[in-house]
Amino acid sequence: MSQILSELETKAINTLRFLSADAVQKANSGHPGLPMGAAAMAFTIWTRHLHHNPANPGWFNRDRFILSGGHGSMLLYSLLHLTGYAVSLDEIKSFRQWGSITPGHPEAGMTPGVETTTGPLGQGLSNGVGMAIAEAHLAARYNREGHNVVDHTTYAIVTDGDLMEGVASEAASLAGHLKLGKLIYLYDDNRISIDGSTDLSFTENRGARFEAYGWQVIRVPDGNNVEAIDQAIKAAKKDPRPSLIMCRTHIGYGLPTRQDTSKAHGEPPGDEELDGAKRKLGWPVEPRFYIPEDVKAFFEEALQKGQAEEAAWNKDMQAYREAYPELAAELERRMAGELPADWDKVLPVFPADPKGLATRAASGKVINAIAQVLPELIGGSADLRPSNNTWIDGSKAFQADCHEGRNFHFGVREHGMGAIVNGMAFHGGVIPFCATFLVFSDYNRPTIRVSALSHLGSIWVFTHDSIGLGEDGPTHQPVEHLTALRIIPNLVVLRPADANETVEAWKIAVERRHGPTLLALSRQNLPTLDRSEYQSAAGTRQGAYVLADLGSRAPEIILMASGSEVDVILQAGKALVEEGVSVRLVSFPSWELFAAQPEAYRTEVMPPSIKARVAVEAGMTLGWERWVGENGAVIGMHSFGASAPAKILYEKFGITPAAVIDAAHQQLKKG
Repeated sequence: MSQILSELETKAINTLRFLSADAVQKANSGHPGLPMGAAAMAFTIWTRHLHHNPANPGWFNRDRFILSGGHGSMLLYSLLHLTGYAVSLDEIKSFRQWGSITPGHPEAGMTPGVETTTGPLGQGLSNGVGMAIAEAHLAARYNREGHNVVDHTTYAIVTDGDLMEGVASEAASLAGHLKLGKLIYLYDDNRISIDGSTDLSFTENRGARFEAYGWQVIRVPDGNNVEAIDQAIKAAKKDPRPSLIMCRTHIGYGLPTRQDTSKAHGEPPGDEELDGAKRKLGWPVEPRFYIPEDVKAFFEEALQKGQAEEAAWNKDMQAYREAYPELAAELERRMAGELPADWDKVLPVFPADPKGLATRAASGKVINAIAQVLPELIGGSADLRPSNNTWIDGSKAFQADCHEGRNFHFGVREHGMGAIVNGMAFHGGVIPFCATFLVFSDYNRPTIRVSALSHLGSIWVFTHDSIGLGEDGPTHQPVEHLTALRIIPNLVVLRPADANETVEAWKIAVERRHGPTLLALSRQNLPTLDRSEYQSAAGTRQGAYVLADLGSRAPEIILMASGSEVDVILQAGKALVEEGVSVRLVSFPSWELFAAQPEAYRTEVMPPSIKARVAVEAGMTLGWERWVGENGAVIGMHSFGASAPAKILYEKFGITPAAVIDAAHQQLKKG
């Protein structure tokens, strides 16, 4: 019987290899090397260890599987098709083609069963750390003796490229510190990259590095030995540390002339080479996309098994619901991604104050208000907690011995922090945020982009948003960053003008569960506007709104600004009114939200008939022409900043009420 099973397993592994390679060859595009070399590893995880239900890819207590080397996507698509997910053979045959759900790299939300958007190397490895954190946190909060309703493992296949990337080093270091024992990674140690042998650039002792991070490292000399891989995974499950299983593999396994060469990595093998591999491994040359009936039946057992596992969990949940009804209701609400009714009633209302409050400080107060009613709000800072104001009072820090903590010390690891937060968002059940200075969003940009592409509800809190941070100088003063972030599709950037706009910004971020939100917050105090004199901050939700029309006549000019510069246009507007000019003041916290409004609303806020327009923002001016028109004026930065007190910097760089007044006069002269 064992010999029969072994032969069937061999056929099943070769089915994964050649279904993947056939798809790459048909597309005349893709990466056959990883699927052919890592098939045995993937097979072992999916058939012997992975708890999942192909009939319900969203089952909350499923194990998570990440293909961090997303270029090998056909391996994942083959697994999904064979185990019964809604990925048809026609979709496999349409690999990398327009309209298919089998794109070149896996995209979460597009293909059933794909947990993460991978391809940018290191991201998937780091996302897994966030998933393991979310699982551990939820388990600590909700599990009770005899009721382990949150209990699952995160697996991944990681590559040489993943381990080379800095983001992976950051995330792996934190994972070891946190002792995330339900994190099990299989390393596709094929020692080949696009340029050739890893001897060209990657000769460190990878195992020793991960051991130094605090990981258990297990070495499997033959990456095709299913029994050895299986035993390694069993050993990994028993260890309280995260585990890296180093499997010595062969890229493009079976290819007659390309195995163990860079030629196997990222190009179709060609008919002759592919047919040669099939002959070498005893596989029929024809037909392409061949799936033996016994292999099909073997893989489809995952469907029945998964349904039984979910049914057993549902039974456990019912018992838990009866024993702990309040906890169960809260957990189920969080699993569904729903917010409690009237959750926003706890949000503060800040009184008018000319001295005001830094929006970073207001944000800290809002975080703590929200945390009272939303236990799913968790997050932290890249070693800038006192500056970012992100600590949730009354909660401990998440540590190896305190998984119930809601505060995170990410350390100076901005890139890893972002990918970990994305992993938490991918996992679900939590609303994660992270924080650093806006200038360091450059370190976060790849992870912000993935959050936007993946429609994740990650919340990015960036303080010290302009030259207004002052004496730290141009290394820390973001001038180009707002422009760069605003061009990322599906990202909403909010730069609130005062404490009450900050409240609205957080409300938007919490409610926006299908796309990321970025808050750009000030270091310096900003006046809290008197909302009896100006329009309600609720207009923040429309992206831009009329603060006030000043003067006795219909507006002749529109002054618009975001964030700290709203006070600049307020002062300028009042001065212009004294000169007899009627002014419309527009607070403009979010381009993206305003652009999404109906044309009627946009026209109401900024009538085309008012052609005299001035925009003010302490950043690069690129993009504001969309809102001021061809002949409008934009006051902002045209260079890096400098080291000096904020007030001096605004004067020296010409971001002042006087400059706005001069620009307004020039606009009015144009007629």
